Amino acid sequence: MTTVQQMAKHFRDVHFGGNWTAVNLKDVLSDVDWQMATTQVNRLNTIAVLVFHVNYYVDAVLKVLQGGPLQASDRYSFDLPPITSEEDWQRLVNKTLVQAETFAGLIDRLDEKQLSEDFTDGKYGTWYRNLTGIIEHTHYHLGQITLIKKMIKEA
Repeated sequence: MTTVQQMAKHFRDVHFGGNWTAVNLKDVLSDVDWQMATTQVNRLNTIAVLVFHVNYYVDAVLKVLQGGPLQASDRYSFDLPPITSEEDWQRLVNKTLVQAETFAGLIDRLDEKQLSEDFTDGKYGTWYRNLTGIIEHTHYHLGQITLIKKMIKEA
């Protein structure tokens, strides 16, 4: 298996299952409704905000993988539009999962040499660094989502 294939698999696994941590975004969110997703625990981000935040970067890099420019700013990465219904929540979850599969498919098609090239601009490092970073970022916030969900269920 090539490095890009391994990266695509690792990205899919954190979203859809099969990784050694035995936890993935799809399964964790499967029984979360919009009220749970928007419940504030202490001063932590809500599950909905974290899902939006994780997908914000996937969405931005997905556009680059599709040939577009990088258009993202950390300052907007938590700016979740209001979730006021189950439909709003399901739309966010579905968008996140659909974009994850598209993202993984495009990683699969990258040329191995591209991994060591600059990602849009040298100041962002290489493609490898950015793709690995998104996978790590997703694992990090998946852990938060899992803990917040547990806290809500136990309250």
